[in-house]
Amino acid sequence: MCPPAHFRVTYSINPWMDPAKPVDLPLALAQWEDLRDRYRSLGHSVEELPPRPDLPDMVYAANGATVVDGRVLGARFAHPERTGEAAAHLEWFRAHGYARVREPEHVNEGEGDFAVTASWLLAGRGFRSSPLSHPEAQEFFGRPVLGLDLVDPRYYHLDTALCVLDDTTDTEIMYYPGAFSPGSRAVLARLFPDAIIATEADASSLGLNAVSDGRHVVLPQAAAGLFGPLRERGYEPIAMDLSELLKGGGSVKCCTQELRDPGR
Repeated sequence: MCPPAHFRVTYSINPWMDPAKPVDLPLALAQWEDLRDRYRSLGHSVEELPPRPDLPDMVYAANGATVVDGRVLGARFAHPERTGEAAAHLEWFRAHGYARVREPEHVNEGEGDFAVTASWLLAGRGFRSSPLSHPEAQEFFGRPVLGLDLVDPRYYHLDTALCVLDDTTDTEIMYYPGAFSPGSRAVLARLFPDAIIATEADASSLGLNAVSDGRHVVLPQAAAGLFGPLRERGYEPIAMDLSELLKGGGSVKCCTQELRDPGR
């Protein structure tokens, strides 16, 4: 994770950013710190990736790599504004003893478009990550990669439209069907018949940009319609206010890169 020492986003697709409503930098930092402290209060270890003034979008740390079983697949960003982040993330992993690190050949934006279940990688494509990144990830991680086509530009990364609730199973997710192509919706319905289905209102507040540890689900407070269904499934929703980070197109998950390394 990386604090928003500076904050600027220059994406061509960002429905949440309004230049007439500038980011309140002290509040953005306070919201990020609240998220970090909440993870720690839930018993999780948090590593902080040092920020770089020339790479302000590093606050969205999920995009920098994907980690599965201690293997690290780096990112290759679609837009030049974020290119330098990839090397910064890989430097951190190598400095912290990760030996199985791969620099990708094809464009992928880390956990923005890769979601991990017990056996699979669900992989988004259509706006940022290249379809060619899917076989590359499958070969590296040795897990089946299931491609999902995103068709609504408001949901340009998979992590804006789908959340894995328990990565020890292959059954527990929540998602917004309207973000996906008809074929991908059919695949999701077949694989996850008991998934929590988000409404457009909850999805458009980035309610699916959430992080779950299998019990607690940390998500934007505006996605109130998801709290009841999560509780009914036995999860404990933890509401966060990341309104300033939302202006840059991200929320809880975007600010969180998960280090899945059982050996550490």
